[in-house]
Amino acid sequence: MRSRRASVELRRGGVVESRHHVSAALVDESGQLLAWAGDPELVTYARSSAKPFQALPLVADGVVDALEMTDVELALCCASHSSEPEHVKTVMRLLGRIDCSEEDLECGPHEPFHAATAQALRSQGRTPSKFHSNCSGKHTGMLAWARHKGIETKGYARAEHPVQRRIRTEIAAWTGARSETMKSAIDGCGVVTYALPLNALAGAYAKLVGAAKRDSESAAARVTAAMTGNPYFVGGTGRLVTQIMEASGGRILAKDGAEGVVCLADRERCLGLALKVEDGQKRAVAPAAVEFLAQTELLAEGELSALDDHHVGTVENTLGEIVAEVRANYLIERSD
Repeated sequence: MRSRRASVELRRGGVVESRHHVSAALVDESGQLLAWAGDPELVTYARSSAKPFQALPLVADGVVDALEMTDVELALCCASHSSEPEHVKTVMRLLGRIDCSEEDLECGPHEPFHAATAQALRSQGRTPSKFHSNCSGKHTGMLAWARHKGIETKGYARAEHPVQRRIRTEIAAWTGARSETMKSAIDGCGVVTYALPLNALAGAYAKLVGAAKRDSESAAARVTAAMTGNPYFVGGTGRLVTQIMEASGGRILAKDGAEGVVCLADRERCLGLALKVEDGQKRAVAPAAVEFLAQTELLAEGELSALDDHHVGTVENTLGEIVAEVRANYLIERSD
């Protein structure tokens, strides 16, 4: 199914200077497509939006209970954190509890997403470590699963390792994909990522919150509660996913991914949303996502107002002057 093109536009002086096409799907727990923009069946890599599902085995297989992991630690295993000091400290503590070190992490370092933290590192003459990887929490969770199972940790990021095979099975189960035919590639942090249709990814989020609602002791419930109860540890200061979860009081679960992916789920209505900015431009993600939430009324007016800075983005020149705005320009389509 393909509808009219949906886009986010950068307007400078009233003229559209750039246009970023968007596709999105809103799905209920049964897989019924309720609303969409662009191509709701667009196949794209889930990237970090898969992290809640990558963390489910930690609960289901007894790792969280065995290690007495806190909800903050579990949330960080689902995070693309901004590498702020509390994020890094929490990763280091959990890594130490499983008798692992930075050397065991198979992700690479990068500069923190949080500008002030990045500037502080530079001013101290320090370079980012693997702890500063936004995926260091997820990697620590994968190491914890391997330790709990008594499995060799080296190579845990590779597709053939038991950690990744376990996760592949989990993702296939929630998305309805056939495990043996899922297309895969290497994510930015070195682990495996899978290509899925947006409606299947949205359906997985709807099923996740539906399972959580039915059974408060389930792995789904514990993962979603950890994320929505600790939104700062899923993203960080000023991050879209953090502020959506805060604005909704935890009713909306939110997780972003690289190359313009974001997934959301309404925990009360058991609806899942997957959205992709097709050219991967990060600046278009927040306006596209908040506009979809506004048109579908998944957020109330008061909740939306807390996201005004994300709903319409701005562009500054080198003098610090606002010279352009980034705004969604589309109408969603709905099933009859």
